[in-house]
Amino acid sequence: MANVTSTAAPERLQLLRVLGPAHVWALGVGIVLVGEYMGWNFSVGKGGMIAGLVACWVAGLLYTCVAMIDSEVTSTVAAAGGQYAQAKHIVGPLMAFNVGLFLVMAYTMLEAANAITVGFLLDTVAGMLGHSGLNQKPFIILAVMFLAWLNYRGVLATLTFNLIITAIAFVSIIVLFLSVQFGASAVPLDFSAITSDPLPYGWVGIVAALHFGLWYYLGIEGTCQAAEEVRSPARSLPYGTMAGIMTLLIAATLTWYVCSGLIPWEYLGQAGTPLFDAARVTGSTGLMMLLFVGTTFATLASANGCINDASRAWFSMGRDRYLPSWFGAVHPSYRTPYRSIVFLVPIALIFALGAPLDQVVTFSILSGLLGYTFMTFNMVMFRKKWPLDTIKRGYVHPFHPIPALLLLVLCATAYVAVFLGYGTQLIAMMCFYIVASLWFHFWRYRFVKRGDQFTMPWPRPNGY
Repeated sequence: MANVTSTAAPERLQLLRVLGPAHVWALGVGIVLVGEYMGWNFSVGKGGMIAGLVACWVAGLLYTCVAMIDSEVTSTVAAAGGQYAQAKHIVGPLMAFNVGLFLVMAYTMLEAANAITVGFLLDTVAGMLGHSGLNQKPFIILAVMFLAWLNYRGVLATLTFNLIITAIAFVSIIVLFLSVQFGASAVPLDFSAITSDPLPYGWVGIVAALHFGLWYYLGIEGTCQAAEEVRSPARSLPYGTMAGIMTLLIAATLTWYVCSGLIPWEYLGQAGTPLFDAARVTGSTGLMMLLFVGTTFATLASANGCINDASRAWFSMGRDRYLPSWFGAVHPSYRTPYRSIVFLVPIALIFALGAPLDQVVTFSILSGLLGYTFMTFNMVMFRKKWPLDTIKRGYVHPFHPIPALLLLVLCATAYVAVFLGYGTQLIAMMCFYIVASLWFHFWRYRFVKRGDQFTMPWPRPNGY
């Protein structure tokens, strides 16, 4: 009997579906919670205490719209790459390339900002103990390399680690709030600046403050990057994302309340680690130790989640040939996008070691804003092409198209805020993305196999 040789192509390695709703929550909140520990307070410096609170709530409204829109679309487009995967299915290749680039740059810059904060925090604590002049660079490198190694070894261990340290960082904020409320602080809460000088820079200060108010929530959309690794996307993604935005709204408000009540707004607006500084003001050694741990864990959780999300976006673009297909490889044992993880490490380190924190934060914020602006058009097109009764959705956000329109208005306002403080950088970044778009259109697109990108079993779009 003749031997029959199979000519079937070997099965391509896939990412593992091992995550549940708690891991999605840990990914989204873990990336963002560091914004409560640093960065948001620059909004107070831009406009005062009231401006900082308005920025907190307006940004919260913006990100609630983001979370609702993402929960609907990503629970339906369950593929790695998040908003990139949405764009390639709903809009087109050029938009998909840009959205993928927005995601990678936003998360990589946020990772760099977190590494800078780790070094700054350790330097601050060393100075308190009498060891001033600590060299921060080895700690920055060590933090990024350790977290990259953790991501390399597997997503379940990575996000389980995130779940634990994120929960501790969140509980630390709650404990600080309760301790201050019940008299554990040697310094009482003082909000007299609200009545004596509520808007030191006038109404324009509120607009300027919105720029850094986004830091409270920047990255919650990262839950979408886990779409291909959760056991039940239709259930886990909406639950994890919506629980995440509710957690962040609580944490953001408590953070503003405690820090604004304990620290003069002039100092708060330029502090490097505001929650840790608030704990120092209380005079309680226990609270200082707790908030030191909370700040460290929040920065590590954020950097960890950023490596996860940036690598998934880069991996997805490589798999679809928007980038060299070499990046689309999956590790045979750990089932992670290991080449993308390794490739993005030196990029994060270059910015972490060579750029000031506010510039890195602005780079991340602007990249995120560009992605949110895309969401408004993406959501309208999604509902138009595939109405509610044509495909099954894991979650349907209410009041459409109001959230999309509101998100567009808030994004436009945030662009004005960024321009007021960092106009040159805004223009430079727009030029960077235009050049990247031209490169993709005139060179890279020839390698894209357009027909292989559509992985969703959807009917022909409405009207086509």
